[in-house]
Amino acid sequence: MRRLTKKKALTLVKELDAFPKVPESYVESTASGGTVSLIAFTLMAVLAFLEFFVYRDTWMKYEYEVDKDFSSKLRINVDITVAMRCQYIGADVLDLAENMVASDGLKYEPVNFELSPERRLWHMTLLHIQERLRVEHALQDVLFKAAMKGAPPAEPQSEGSPTTLNACRIHGHLYVNKVAGNFHVTVGKSIPHPRGHAHLAALVSHDTYNFSHRIDHLSFGEVVPGIISPLDGTEKVSAESNHMFQYFITIVPTKLNTYKVSAETHQYSVTERERVINHAAGSHGVSGIFMKYDINSLMVKVTEQHMPLWQFLVRLCGIIGGIFSTTGMLHGVIGFLVDVICCRFQMGIYKPLKEVPLNEQPNSDPSIPPENDAQ
Repeated sequence: MRRLTKKKALTLVKELDAFPKVPESYVESTASGGTVSLIAFTLMAVLAFLEFFVYRDTWMKYEYEVDKDFSSKLRINVDITVAMRCQYIGADVLDLAENMVASDGLKYEPVNFELSPERRLWHMTLLHIQERLRVEHALQDVLFKAAMKGAPPAEPQSEGSPTTLNACRIHGHLYVNKVAGNFHVTVGKSIPHPRGHAHLAALVSHDTYNFSHRIDHLSFGEVVPGIISPLDGTEKVSAESNHMFQYFITIVPTKLNTYKVSAETHQYSVTERERVINHAAGSHGVSGIFMKYDINSLMVKVTEQHMPLWQFLVRLCGIIGGIFSTTGMLHGVIGFLVDVICCRFQMGIYKPLKEVPLNEQPNSDPSIPPENDAQ
């Protein structure tokens, strides 16, 4: 009984076989079929190889959400060179609440405004990257993935005494409240004031004014490899002594999560405006460099994603199966057309047989007389 049950089960399973095997004696190999198979296998190998590179590649996914962090401090990273001596200028931050932020984290270093050949080459390269980033936005994704830590060449030691150096490098970082504010560099050192702050500009002669400047680096938040800020490499040269440079900055909180870097930082966009201060012509203001920033309420989440293994296997099976089926159908259609064109298709075997008249039936015996004659 058990054997009979197993045989019945085995027979039932055989009847459900969706892949019946054809005996080799009924299989005919042709040169055309071999050629098509060779082409199909080559195409499968090439597409599978390319699909593997797609599987290895990653892409950046951008998401947006409301920034709920208002209590933390915002870090401002500054590296700017002004074509004036350090004793004549001062830099500080005044936020929206008229609170002056202490600039203890900034250092004033006397330097020459002209760059060395190595640093000038780095500066030109940085400007070229900035130009390409404005045109090719997808280049930023490449920088995110690479997480490059390219740093400018070391600043050579400035020769001569501080009195012979014609510029001042202001670099360091500040921590400010997460509200809109104004970071500025202007004439005179800043002093506290009941209504805000003031600069001792009266002690500086107008002949020494020169706010030509170069921004080597300006960023907000943690310094993350792979992010080039829009103002990095900016250089402004003014022929007028009384000149106001304004930068209007919109800061966007950014959460970056790649396979190389995971950090929370800030990106920003900027618009520029500059004008000469001439009170007689109605152009009023204060000479200096003013960076007015505001913080966006939306946070950008940048995540590097990768194709899962199961999806790669499904796509690979689709490539192999699709090419196999498609080439088989094309081979059959081309063979059919060739047979029709070459007149080798036997159409007659599919035609129905013609009815033969009764008086022309070959099986009738002529020796048997008709019924009337017999009578």
